[in-house]
Amino acid sequence: MARPKKYNISLTDGQLKELKSVIRKKQTSKTVRNRCQFIIDLDESHGKILTHEQSAKSNGVCMATITNTVKLYHNEGIKGIISLKRNVNSDNARRKLDGRAEARLIEIACSPAPEGHSRWTLRLLEEQAKIVLYTPVGKNAIGRALKKQLRPHRNSYWCIPSKEDTEFVACMEDVLDVYELPYDPMRPVVCMDEKPYQLLGGAREPLPMKPGSDRKVDSEYVWNGTCSIFAFVEPLGGTHHVSVHEHRTAADWAMEIKYLSDEMFPEADRIILVMDNLNTHKPASLYKVFPPAEARRIIKRLEIHYTPKHGSWLDIAEI
Repeated sequence: MARPKKYNISLTDGQLKELKSVIRKKQTSKTVRNRCQFIIDLDESHGKILTHEQSAKSNGVCMATITNTVKLYHNEGIKGIISLKRNVNSDNARRKLDGRAEARLIEIACSPAPEGHSRWTLRLLEEQAKIVLYTPVGKNAIGRALKKQLRPHRNSYWCIPSKEDTEFVACMEDVLDVYELPYDPMRPVVCMDEKPYQLLGGAREPLPMKPGSDRKVDSEYVWNGTCSIFAFVEPLGGTHHVSVHEHRTAADWAMEIKYLSDEMFPEADRIILVMDNLNTHKPASLYKVFPPAEARRIIKRLEIHYTPKHGSWLDIAEI
């Protein structure tokens, strides 16, 4: 077998600077970075040089890689070694998918499987892509695209309203009209919500944080009961009030509404109140706690707008 032709490499100062600049760039691929380093290792114009064998061992590659890189540099110069030329049928080229191709693949994957198959496989999608996309796409690229876009193991919990629900639409549009009102300090728009909350204590003392180490909390906890958090949010005025009660009874709600009326907005002509349609969120709850005259006084200061049933996410205090 004939010995491979030996090429001598002598870089100018400008060429050496260019190669080092390419190596330092973060976006430079590992292949290009290695090629540049090979040429620098074999440069005979700047100090000590390495042999082909030494450069291969130092960079963890085979001799053929060094030889091919040197030959490429001799034929095409620096421009040749810093550009990656891929055949359209190569595995690297087949990985590339634009957004339109990914959308088409997802559409195929979500369609009924071909006759005789219970589901789409990566092999089937690979064959179908050749027909639909008019270009070969590797099964690995298809797998990555589907993994990125399709996540069947994940759920998003949401309040899904029933279709063609006129009551839902009516309440929704009423609340949205309220949100469109301009800011008026004498008629503040206030959103109210409440939620139960577990009171959990630590079973063991946590380990404090240290430089380079996060605070560590034991997964075991002590259950100390529950409480109810009441929140009032005035989006345009920037007011946010939170209080905690042991329960969330009608009496608790009535006390919070009195606080809203007499402590938070005592000078307002009318308080526009948005809240969900919970059974305790009714004017009758005020009559259970206060004398009729006092309950009526508080109610007359309120303009209540309920969010739709199964649509409490329209309440800004909740979202």
